[in-house]
Order: sequence, then C-alpha cells, then structure tokens
Amino acid sequence: MNKDITNVDICCGLAWGDEGKGKIVSYLSKTKNYDFVCRWSGGNNAGHTIYVNHIKYKTHLIPSGIFYGIKSIIGPDCVINIKSFFEEIKYLEENGFDTNLIKVSRNAHIIEDTHIEEDKTKLKNKLGTTARGIAPCYRDKYARIGKRVVDYKDIFSNYIWDDNLYGNILCEGAQGFWLDINYGNYPYITSSITLPYNACSLGFAPQLINKIYGAVKIYDTRVGKDPEFPESLFDNDDFKIIGELGSEFGVSTGRKRKVNWLNMDKLILAINISGTTDLIVSKVDIIEKAKKFKVIYKEEVIEYQNINEMLSSIKKILISKCKLLKNINFSNNVDNISMD
Repeated sequence: MNKDITNVDICCGLAWGDEGKGKIVSYLSKTKNYDFVCRWSGGNNAGHTIYVNHIKYKTHLIPSGIFYGIKSIIGPDCVINIKSFFEEIKYLEENGFDTNLIKVSRNAHIIEDTHIEEDKTKLKNKLGTTARGIAPCYRDKYARIGKRVVDYKDIFSNYIWDDNLYGNILCEGAQGFWLDINYGNYPYITSSITLPYNACSLGFAPQLINKIYGAVKIYDTRVGKDPEFPESLFDNDDFKIIGELGSEFGVSTGRKRKVNWLNMDKLILAINISGTTDLIVSKVDIIEKAKKFKVIYKEEVIEYQNINEMLSSIKKILISKCKLLKNINFSNNVDNISMD
C-alpha cells in the first residue's frame, strides 16, 4: 500500500540561473527531513555545485539529494543525455555515493546525437545555447516524435522510477525564472518551464506545496546571448571586480558570466509570480569585498554607502512589494546557504 505525500517544498531560481539553488537544496537535504529530492525540468545544460564536508562536487542532471542518501528522482519533464547520465553515475560512484537511490521517469525524453549536432550548428552561435541538444529534444517531444526512457528501458533497467512518491518531498529547480520559456526574454531563454508550478509534473497536487524557496544573488549574472545583458558589460570595471571575486563561470559550460547590478524590478516580479515564500539572497560577502553597493530599482541605479544600508533597503522594498514573501535571508557563506 502506497504512503501519502505529506509535504512538498520547492527550490527555484529567481534570475538567470546560477543563483545557488544547489547549495540551498544541499542545506535542506542535510536536515534529513525529506524522503525524495526531485528534479522537474531541463537537462545537463544546468549545473549545481555542492559542498559536502567542505569537499566540492558538481552535478548536471542528478538531484542533489544523492549526496545525503536521499532518493533522487529525475522527472518526466526532464531531458536526458544517456552518455552524460552514466558519466555522472560513474562520477558519483567513484566518490562513494549510493547511485541505487537514483531513479528516472520512464516518460523523460532522450537527447539524441542529432539533437546535439543541430544545436551546435544552428542554435549555439545564434542564441548562445549550451549546445547540449536541449531545444531540439523538447521540440521533438512536443511534436510527438521524440524518444523516451521507456524506449531505452534495457539501458536504464536499474534506474526506472515506479512513479511512487510519499512523505516529504523537496523539488530542485534548474536554470531560473528569467530563462523560462514563457517569461524570459524570448528567444534568449531555455526550452522548459522553470517556474515552481511545473514541479507538479512529478505527480502531486499543487495544494501539497508548502514552502517555495527562491534563490537569487545580490548581483545579477547571465551566460549566453541576451540583448538585456550586452557584451559591453564585460568592459565595466566594477563588474569585472565582482565577477572575479565571485568566480562567475558557468558550472556546466565554464562560460564567463556577465555581471550587472541586482534588478529589483525583475526580482519583485519573479518573487510574486513564482509564489516564493522564503527568499535566499547569496554572495553578500562578494559585494562587501568589492565595496560596490548598488541595485536597480524603478529602472534607476541606486547607490548605498555600505552593505548594511543596502540590505536594509532591499528588505524594506521586498516586504512592501511581495505579499506572499514570509522570510528573507541574506547569506555570505561560500560553502553553503545559511538560513535563519
């Protein structure tokens, strides 16, 4: 007899990816309060950096629960590169983690070599994609001509998920709000739904969602092409300093991230549409080291005298504009996310 789902928490990005979602999921997973950690969208175009006992690990598709002995599910709206998946399995096994906990939805779609080749030749230079075949794979999914895990079931025989969820569930997002196929700066976006409501595709009702943890950095970053993040940002001396101090390179691709001031207008919108209840603003220490205390609000750059003034203003603005937001946490810990 199947047990019931008792609680669902979700962690999502509120910017353009690289917001520290993996560290938040790692922090929450340490509590051992979850029976499952689930990934609901995207493919190996995403990346999470996790610190376990001060040792750094990187994953691209497999959920972060694996580092804490928690069942880790790759959901039906994810896309899977078979070679990359098994390379990640090998990497985790070599580092002593129990890969028997990893399960994959039979309905997840397969990224084929033709998808990757098409991405490289037609999309990478035009749109600045990761060239991982994500967009062509999702296109074939919606054209109903794609291949699914169930079509390769012998290859995935040890990893097929039985679609059963129970107890407490933590859902781990990929990319960020402003890369969402519907809300991002189309066509400079990803090819999946990055908003937390899509986590219900894992197989639970939205009424079961309790907390939505929203992740953002205290400054904005973006990889890939986007007119809202022009190449000229690389030439800004302030942003060069922040980027160097913050080690702003993509986990999956190693691409240098463009840096800009935190856009409060976009953050407010992302919080309100995503339904974020608990906000985690990370890399406060980087801004302190850089001594650059600025945000964008009402389309103007606002400068502060010090970090305390900046954090106080951010908090005051968000409390007044985001009625669903219950907690705001600022973090400056490089190894994990500290939450009150």
